[in-house]
Amino acid sequence: MGEQERIKIFDDHKNLIGVASRSDVHRIGYWHEVFHCWFIRNEEGIDYIYLQLRSKNKKDYPNLLDITAAGHLLADETVEDGVREIKEELGIDVAFEELIKLGVLDYSVVQEDFIDKELANVFLYKSKNDLDDFTLQVEEVSGIVKATFIDFSQLWFGEKDEIEISGFEIKNDGKKKKINEKVNRDRFVPHQVSFYKEVIRKIHEYVE
Repeated sequence: MGEQERIKIFDDHKNLIGVASRSDVHRIGYWHEVFHCWFIRNEEGIDYIYLQLRSKNKKDYPNLLDITAAGHLLADETVEDGVREIKEELGIDVAFEELIKLGVLDYSVVQEDFIDKELANVFLYKSKNDLDDFTLQVEEVSGIVKATFIDFSQLWFGEKDEIEISGFEIKNDGKKKKINEKVNRDRFVPHQVSFYKEVIRKIHEYVE
């Protein structure tokens, strides 16, 4: 998404106050709407969570693990339009009606020259897709991995220091390279720990 694309902005009371460019949204620190979708898949009785590996060319948080599919909602879009992010980033067709709404969670990350204050419309998708089904938009997403949901939960609740992930990455030559490694929290986009915990709590309601 270009830095000049227009995004709705909100005040601290979540009132709509206008529209701004993406670059101004992050420079000034306006609240703005995003769409998040977490994929969970049950394989032989074990729930796995799918994570995207952000492209190393991304301006924000390159090469870190993140929500399965996520993106900013443009000024003329509704939350329902957010499903386009899933198709664009992952090549998976999902209807909005198939998603489970987990709620609107707000969080902010403040860095020196980057203020990210998001109103995240968070959804869960109970996926039947395996790793071979994903066709990645490599400018945005360079890989897909999975971890057991219990491991992911224990990582963010401080019960484990690292967890195993497996999946693939698309290298510069366009070829798939398998990923099998252990990762700690530092490999993830630095959403607030409280945000990860809240998402995990909400997903738990639907997978047990």
